[in-house]
Amino acid sequence: MADDPTIKTLSELRVFEAEDVARLFGEVHTQFDRQTSVPTDQGRLEALRSAWLGRKSGVLTRVTENWLKTSAPALRPAVGRCLNELRAHVEQRLGELQKAAESAAEQAVLARERVDLSLPGAVRPVGSRHLLRQTFAEIERIFLSLGFTVVEGPEIETPYYNFEALNIPEHHPARDTMDTFYLETPAGAPQRLLRTHTSPMQVRTMEKQAPPVRIIVPGKVYRRDNPDATHSYVFHQVEGLAVDTDITFCEFKGTVEYFVREFLGPAAKTRLRPSYFPFTEPSVEIDASCFACGGSGCRLCKFSGWIELFGAGMVDPAVYGFVNYDAKRLSGFAFGLGVDRLSQLKYGIDDVQLFFQNDVRFLRQFA
Repeated sequence: MADDPTIKTLSELRVFEAEDVARLFGEVHTQFDRQTSVPTDQGRLEALRSAWLGRKSGVLTRVTENWLKTSAPALRPAVGRCLNELRAHVEQRLGELQKAAESAAEQAVLARERVDLSLPGAVRPVGSRHLLRQTFAEIERIFLSLGFTVVEGPEIETPYYNFEALNIPEHHPARDTMDTFYLETPAGAPQRLLRTHTSPMQVRTMEKQAPPVRIIVPGKVYRRDNPDATHSYVFHQVEGLAVDTDITFCEFKGTVEYFVREFLGPAAKTRLRPSYFPFTEPSVEIDASCFACGGSGCRLCKFSGWIELFGAGMVDPAVYGFVNYDAKRLSGFAFGLGVDRLSQLKYGIDDVQLFFQNDVRFLRQFA
């Protein structure tokens, strides 16, 4: 460093003759070049700069005090010229070392952050929507194209909206399979249960909205079923409702047929069978021609040529009484689609439990 005894001794000598100028400055040059000839990091570089260019005790400051100011007037031009050359040399060399140190630091950072493209890339699997969510989206797309809107409702319902307002009184036989998952409530508070269908949003929507009404209600529902290949205590529905003046059974039939063709393909045919639901009259079961055999009969359709899809019908006028609709002026239809069942039929899935087991091998088939 610049506090080397040799440097200190040189800078404290006096210049008496012209020969002293060249000799002494030459020795200082040599000492400086020796100190800066080794690789220099940022810390050592700052120490060198302070030792050689420092204003109080730097080598060049001491040379100025001891050689320039104390030399004879005749020698001062030579001393000043050599001092300027030494200063220029020191500043230039320190500048070069500064650039080298910055470049080395930058290369070190790049080395730490370098991505080795020769290594195998990290596999990051791309996720996709669950098959049930894909089916939801497909059903919503079809009915949105017909002017329906999508509404959602609570999964925890009151018996009134889940049953009574849908024309299912307390002791109605239809409640036997649905009157299931009740929640504990404080004394005197209304009962609560996990909804058994998304139909309660029919009533909730009609209470808030004057006709016309065209909605679909996607969501999760709960019933006390023992899990097997075709049953689950949690499944998914899309409820549909259309109410307006002069809606006829023909419009209902046309809507259903349009949905079946869009969902299963243009070759699909529909069949309506009489059935019973408490909140529709007349009620029907919607069947579709088997898309696996084209209606000729196979194991999927149990050799009947038809597959049961969902239930539907014209809204029972009794339901309008719960929402203050004029049953003489209004008419409409409702339907309930089982999303799990439709997904099974469309994609050939024989066990509904596969939807909930989170087996990646199964889910990847529908990515």
